[in-house]
Parts: sequence; structure tokens; C-alpha cells
Amino acid sequence: MPAFFLILACALWGLSFPVIKAIQFEQATRMDDAGSAFLAAWLQVARFLVAGLLLLPFVLRMPKVSSAELRQGILLGFWGGLGMVLQAWGLTRTDASTSAFLTQAYCVILPLIACLKFRRTPAGRTLLATLLVVAGGAILAGLKPDQLKLGPGETATLLAAFAFTFQILTLDHPRFATNRGRPVTLVMCLAIAVIFLPVVWFTAPTPGAIITAGASWPAATMVVALAVFCSIGAFLLMNTWQRRVSATEAGLIYTTEPVFAAAYAIFLPAPLAAMAGIEYGNETITLQMLTGGGLIVIANVLMQWKARPHKPAVAPAP
Repeated sequence: MPAFFLILACALWGLSFPVIKAIQFEQATRMDDAGSAFLAAWLQVARFLVAGLLLLPFVLRMPKVSSAELRQGILLGFWGGLGMVLQAWGLTRTDASTSAFLTQAYCVILPLIACLKFRRTPAGRTLLATLLVVAGGAILAGLKPDQLKLGPGETATLLAAFAFTFQILTLDHPRFATNRGRPVTLVMCLAIAVIFLPVVWFTAPTPGAIITAGASWPAATMVVALAVFCSIGAFLLMNTWQRRVSATEAGLIYTTEPVFAAAYAIFLPAPLAAMAGIEYGNETITLQMLTGGGLIVIANVLMQWKARPHKPAVAPAP
């Protein structure tokens, strides 16, 4: 069950790729003077602030948020927000395929951390699954050997992968084992919004641009969709269920996100384009997509196949 819910979280995260691209196209047609840095930061503030406001009534009905839940939510927001900032900055200075590949470096970093922590080498199945994920990620991203260099963009993206690694490890920490998913997710969403707020303010072409960016029903609708499905839904599942699997296993499961994103790109862009009045066509199924995605799926099946059954237990508090 924990693995299933984490895969479902990845399926929800995968929706964000075509939706975010559609929002960017829609905003570009209305705001010629807005830079990409402003629009990217504005979207993060909007989606996570809306997610926090929507989640707030459900948290207020619960007993008081504990100090441990508050601390974990702030740490998750810090590492997640820092990772997103570094990833976005790095993407402006490297190819998208390189960024997509290097961002998944946490699936290699986590087993290495486990080696140091427990002073033993990873199981053969874990090593094989990690190699399959690395190969699948490289194929899915369309990475070419001559693109593997270490410049400022690549360095920032690797630092983003380390930030996402610490985000995963924060959920794995025994100190937070009894935390509830809903209050932790609320604090995390608000923390990420606060992290991106200064970027929005300093990159906005005019103060009014902050309002104009969301002042259309297609943009507002898609922001709400991101908040509900890709922020509340996905992160609530992650923050509730990841503690039931190891950090290494969770890292490998999270690499299925681009597989879902590639699948959605086959049929979602066209209806989004029709709704927003933009040009955004569906992608086609390619051998590269099938091969790369297939290797990642095989890696995760390998990790779950014949695994010891989880001990029966009451589901963690959402």
C-alpha cells in the first residue's frame, strides 16, 4: 500500500508538466513584458499558496499542530523550495534534457547515504534497480554523451538534487514518525510560497503584474488544478505514506514521475490548448519514450517483486 500511494503521488506530480507549460504559453500571450523568472516564481507562489488556503479548513478541524509537525513542514518546505529554485535557475543555463536527468541524481545519492549510515553495501537488487533508473532516465530525457559537462547550470541542478534528497530524508527521520500528513503538508505549502515570494517581488516588471499573471479564467483554473492535484494530493500522499518505506526505495519510486509526465503529454496538451486558446500540440509515442519509461518501470517492479510483506498496521494519520 505505501508503494502504491507513492506511485499515485508521482502520477499526480506528472500532471504538473503539461499544465505548467500550458499556463506559461497562456501567460506569454498576455504579458509580453514578463520574464520567465518572474512567471516561474509566480506560479510556485500561486499554486502553493492556494493549496495552503484550501487545506487550511481541514487542518483547523484537527487537534493543534505540534511543534514536530511544524518543524518538519518548515524543513520540507525549505528543502523542496530550495531545490525548485536551484532547478529553475540551472534550467536557464543548461539543456532541459540534462536538467531532467541530473535532477534524478537523488536515486543514486540515497543508496550511498544508506551505505554510510548502515555501513553495508546496498542489496544487489537495489544496485540493479538504480542502474536501470539511471539508464532509463538518460534515455527518456534524450541525453547525449556530449551534453555531460559540469558548468554552472549543471552544478545548480546537482545541488537541487541534493536538496530533494534532504527533503526525502526529512520524511524518513524517526523523530517525525508520528506526525500527521495534513498539518505537515499545510506548513510545507506555505513555507514554499514564502520562499518564492521575494523572487516574485524583485522580478516583477510592475507591481500590477502579480495580479495580471492570474487574471484570466484559464490561468486561474489551471492554478487551482495544480494546487488540488499536484500540491495537496501529491504531497499529502508523500508526507503521509513515505515513512512506511525506506528512503532509497522512495527515491526509486519517485523516478516514475517523468514516465507519467511523458504519458500525459500524449493526450493532455490539445484539450489544455483548446481551453486556454493557445497553440500546444500533443506529443507522439516514440521508441525513446517506451524504452526509457520501460526501464524505470522495470526497476520499480524489481524493487517491489517478492519483497517482504509489510506488517499489518493502522494507516498513518493523514
